[in-house]
Amino acid sequence: MGANMARRLKDRQFHITAVYDTNRAVATSLAAELGCAAAQDLSEVTAQSDAIFTVVTDDSAMRQIFGGTGDNLLVNARGKLFVNCATISPQVHIDVEKLAEKAGAQTLEACMASSIPQAREGKLYLMCGGKEEAFHKAEPILKELGSVVRFIGKAGEAAKVKALVNMVMNINTAALAEGLALGAALGFDLEMLRKVFSQTGANSRVLETDGEDMQNREHTCFFSAAHAAKDSGIALDLARSLGLDLPLARATKEQYDRMLAEGLGELDKSGIAELTFKDRHKHSGDRV
Repeated sequence: MGANMARRLKDRQFHITAVYDTNRAVATSLAAELGCAAAQDLSEVTAQSDAIFTVVTDDSAMRQIFGGTGDNLLVNARGKLFVNCATISPQVHIDVEKLAEKAGAQTLEACMASSIPQAREGKLYLMCGGKEEAFHKAEPILKELGSVVRFIGKAGEAAKVKALVNMVMNINTAALAEGLALGAALGFDLEMLRKVFSQTGANSRVLETDGEDMQNREHTCFFSAAHAAKDSGIALDLARSLGLDLPLARATKEQYDRMLAEGLGELDKSGIAELTFKDRHKHSGDRV
């Protein structure tokens, strides 16, 4: 996601000064493509940039890049703007904003409800949270990255909305896998069944993006099962903090956790179908 965002901004005549990745080979290759530095230290990215975009895996990675001992992004960060695009817990965004303010910097969460092709095409759906001043400062860049740029509210609020988006998306994905699996077990032609789904109340965005992939067992990763499990977990944590029970979200997370346990975590989320179709996986069909 981050690489394609950088490519898009380069196309739109923004000056990309540096890139960083924990995988040094990835950073070096991208830097050569973009004609910029492949920073060896996080603080080097900050030193060379006015606005720094981050796309990391989880809460731990986010805390490390902003609060790690020694090298981190907030070293000499006064006056810099950080736009954080990862799907992480809302509280982490709040904590990072406080750390940045102490360093004289600004942060904005810009949660992305889109995938890799949209990042390259500048068609991301961006939900933003933080101080309005930071949002307006980042807005000219964000408009080159997104077809929709929506300000949600204070730090953490956009992350909550993103958690809900992914929770519902994951439930829809699991439901579609079960519908197609049962259809296959009943002997129906799945192309016909997907067409019927698309024309009735069974329709969904997930049917459009994942239905054919589930049928053809094509699970090239655009959004991993591991991330699906993480994101459903964020939503469930929010629900628990409010005393709310979400049985469908809980059952969906259990399915994605099962994928992780079976070594399928790096498949696309569509790979959940491998757990539901009969005869596909060593544990598939157990509960069909």
